[in-house]
Amino acid sequence: MKRALAAAFLLVALLAAAEARREKACDTGWEGAGSSGSRFCCNGTITDYFKAHHFEEFFPRRNNSIAHAGGFWSYQAFIAAAAQFEPRGFGTTGGKETGIKEVAAFLGHVGARTSCGIFYPNPLAWGLCYNREMSPDQNYYCDDSNELYRCVEGVRYYGRGAIPVYWNYNYGIIGKGINQDLLSHPELLEQNDTLAFEAAIWRWMTPVKRRQPSAHDVFVGNWKPTKSDTLSKRYPGFGATMNIMYGDCICGRGFIDEMNFTLSHYQHYLDLMGVGREHSGDNLDCAEQVVFNPSSENSDS
Repeated sequence: MKRALAAAFLLVALLAAAEARREKACDTGWEGAGSSGSRFCCNGTITDYFKAHHFEEFFPRRNNSIAHAGGFWSYQAFIAAAAQFEPRGFGTTGGKETGIKEVAAFLGHVGARTSCGIFYPNPLAWGLCYNREMSPDQNYYCDDSNELYRCVEGVRYYGRGAIPVYWNYNYGIIGKGINQDLLSHPELLEQNDTLAFEAAIWRWMTPVKRRQPSAHDVFVGNWKPTKSDTLSKRYPGFGATMNIMYGDCICGRGFIDEMNFTLSHYQHYLDLMGVGREHSGDNLDCAEQVVFNPSSENSDS
């Protein structure tokens, strides 16, 4: 009898050990979107930690009567756009805290670039005030020398979107990336908030200039700087995301207001998410960084 019980106990233990060794199939989150599930454990989605109330706290004045895009931007649009990039690691790389920090970093850029807060009290509350440039350059950002993405007659390529897009060639390449004809119809970025967020996230996730990584990769630590990068004071962190997104418009120029304003949004959003600015990470500014692509050598900047 004792031998039989011992044998039964051993069999149960062996079965339990085999079950523990078996890879877990994921049936939730983006990894479980397929009918067969994933062989990896579930990563979840941005909605696991970034809720509608966070979006409202980030952008509380976006529907104010004096905002220029009242009623346009929504949490649902951001989540729908973000879902397209979660399989590539947007907000799903490196665990929950890294995900929170990346969303705060990306939206920090969005908040700063669409803010009208410099004119009002509490300037960090005015992100998503705009969805288009209000006083565009009179040439409407048409570069006739670009043969790949030629200007369409009558179309104006002024700034539009969550991280505003300028110039015909940028509308062309981003439109190709998100499968939309933005070269012919740039107005889509001021008519559809999901597409506006999608274009911005594509830009964040995708290297679009030579000799540089994506903002995503430098932020989450996927990018390893070369000796040339370290000599140029370029290191992984939030500062390098500004270098990639804006080049010498705000980087390598000391602690100018535009750079500080973007960094302040990121840290403010970390506070609102409960992570705290003390966990902002290293290499936060780009004040002394040599830019990846100086505007004097590359008109794409």
